[in-house]
Amino acid sequence: MRREDATIAHSRPMRIAFLTAGGIAPCLSASIGGLIEHYNKIAPDADLMGYLNGYQGLLTGKSYHFPKEVRERAAIFYNFGGSPIGNSRVKLTNVKDCTRRGLVKPGEDPLKVAADRLVADKVDILHTIGGDDTNTTAADLAAYLHKHNYELTVVGMPKTIDNDVYPIKQTLGASTAADQSARFFRNVANENTTSARQLIIHEVMGRHCGWLTARAAYEYHQSLHKYDWLPEALLHQLRWDVDAVWVPEMDIDLEAEIERLNKMMDEHDSVNIFLSEGAGLDVIIEEMKIQGMEPEKDAFGHYRLDDVNVGKWFGAQLKDKLGAEKLLIQKSGYFARSAAPNAEDLELIKASAIQAAESALRGESGVAGLDEENEGQMSTIAFPRIRGGKPFDIDESWFTTLLEEIGQPKGKRIAAH
Repeated sequence: MRREDATIAHSRPMRIAFLTAGGIAPCLSASIGGLIEHYNKIAPDADLMGYLNGYQGLLTGKSYHFPKEVRERAAIFYNFGGSPIGNSRVKLTNVKDCTRRGLVKPGEDPLKVAADRLVADKVDILHTIGGDDTNTTAADLAAYLHKHNYELTVVGMPKTIDNDVYPIKQTLGASTAADQSARFFRNVANENTTSARQLIIHEVMGRHCGWLTARAAYEYHQSLHKYDWLPEALLHQLRWDVDAVWVPEMDIDLEAEIERLNKMMDEHDSVNIFLSEGAGLDVIIEEMKIQGMEPEKDAFGHYRLDDVNVGKWFGAQLKDKLGAEKLLIQKSGYFARSAAPNAEDLELIKASAIQAAESALRGESGVAGLDEENEGQMSTIAFPRIRGGKPFDIDESWFTTLLEEIGQPKGKRIAAH
């Protein structure tokens, strides 16, 4: 079966499907709203539908068709976090995992099951909203369909709070997640008053990329300049400020940092650390393997970071060596990724949705995003150019300024994973 060119009148309404996949981010609901609003303008007669819970719904045939009354009020989606059509982590090329979870029958190829469902549902355009795993899976699906003479147009939108997708300059949801992580710590930081020599570790999401940790620390640090402080009453910025930012891209000389942080603990009776959940990950996993405690992996082959618990490991290394009377480890990940988008993100989401919809009607597959290799212009980037693992550039001027202001040596760069 071959899809008619978008410029030729269909004998039936065009059918456009959406799916959101991977972890949630502050852009999924708004991306659905943006796509619906633009399709209302450029393809008002199209049938818009969503596969429920991402690729899982595609495999199991569970979907939802957006009725007129919802389409007319699509702007409401901008006010919410999460995804109205649900998420899941499913890799269509991981046959064993799909079979184990009952998403396909033994002996079935998930790519074929997904393709057959799209053919049966008469889908002309598929929009995938997710990170590199979601969109590389979409590329696998588009290639499979092309090979079998079903020319489905697939256009992705790049969401991830880690901001770690090549060659995307800024991924959807990352700006909001940084804002929310900083907001989260503005309350947590007050815990420094609960004891003498308080050690607070703020663990921030980011498996191999420290952008979110660094940006959250920067925004929190900048926000402190807006306060009126009372040093005479022990309300001094130093006690509430960031003392260390540890990200995966930067070598951490732990002994030197312990010496530096001990001086800070002595000076203002507390230490606040922003820690990426991927910092020191390789070292920690090797230790776990030696102890026969290797953590499980997900469908995409990533170690489950909740099982690794980086914050707990660093807390154990630091508490006694800093003479901390109390250790508090707080994770902002679920708080940050569940938020509705901020104004900056919403503007980017709407622009990405317009690019994605216009590209789809032209029959141009790829990922709609800000292309670093095209002067940061909004473009539809070919699927083969999309991959994850983009590291945070620790030479960013705002980050080096932050380190200078908090007195932390920059440290050596670690090669990207």
